[in-house]
Amino acid sequence: MARYAMVADLMRCVGCEACTAACSAEWDVPPGHARTRVLPSGPVGEFPKLRAAFYVAQCNHCDRPPCVEACPSGATFQGPDGIVKIDPNLCIGCGYCVPACPYEARYLNPVTQKVDKCDFCAPRLERWQAPACVTTCPAHAKFFGDLEDPNSEVYRLVYARGAQRVETDQVKIGPNVYYLGARGEADLVREKFPPHPPRIPSAGQWWERVFKPMAFLMAGATFLGQAIAFFTQLSKGESQFDE
Repeated sequence: MARYAMVADLMRCVGCEACTAACSAEWDVPPGHARTRVLPSGPVGEFPKLRAAFYVAQCNHCDRPPCVEACPSGATFQGPDGIVKIDPNLCIGCGYCVPACPYEARYLNPVTQKVDKCDFCAPRLERWQAPACVTTCPAHAKFFGDLEDPNSEVYRLVYARGAQRVETDQVKIGPNVYYLGARGEADLVREKFPPHPPRIPSAGQWWERVFKPMAFLMAGATFLGQAIAFFTQLSKGESQFDE
C-alpha cells in the first residue's frame, strides 16, 4: 500500500501563490480561506546577500492526526494510504477539529458549514494525476509521491536529500509534508511557524456544542411525534362520534 507524502523545496519557492490559486479553483474555496497558503518566512542570508523565503503551509496528513481524535462524528478519518480526509456527509460543522490541528490547516466553510482542508487532491489521485498545486507550480518547488517507493522522487528527497518535517519537542505527530531548505529556510519555518499543541475539546465542550443540541432536537422530535399521534387519535375519535 502506498504511503503518500509531499515535499516543498523552499529554495525554489518564489512566493507566487500559483499553488494557492490552483487549489482554490480546483476545490471552489470561498474568499478569505485557503487549503494551501504561502507565507513569507524570510528574508534569509546575510547582507548584502539577502533573499526572500516562503513557507508553503497545508494539511500535513500526520501519522498520528489529533484532528481525528477531536472529531465527534467520525467525519475526519485516515485512510490506509495515510491521507487524512473529511466525509462531508458526516461532518456536523462543530469545528472542534480546527483548533486541534497544530498546523492551522483547517477552516469551517461559511457556505457549506462543513470543515474543509487539503486532501492531497484525492479525486485526482484516483485518475493518476498529481495534486493541482504540484502540477501548477511554475518553479517546480513541490513534489508528491509514495514514501514506500524507492523509485519515487519524494523518497529520494526525504531519505537521500534530507527533507525535514516541521516539528518541535512539544509537537511530534509525524507530519507527511517535508521541506527542503539547506540554506536555513526549514529552520526559519520552525522558528516563525512552530506547530501549536493540539487543542482537543473536553467532554463538557462536546456536550454543550454537539450532544446537547442533538438531545434537544431528539426531544423536540419526540414531542412532535406524540402531538401528531394525539391529534390523529383525537380526529379519529371525533369521526366515530359523528357517526
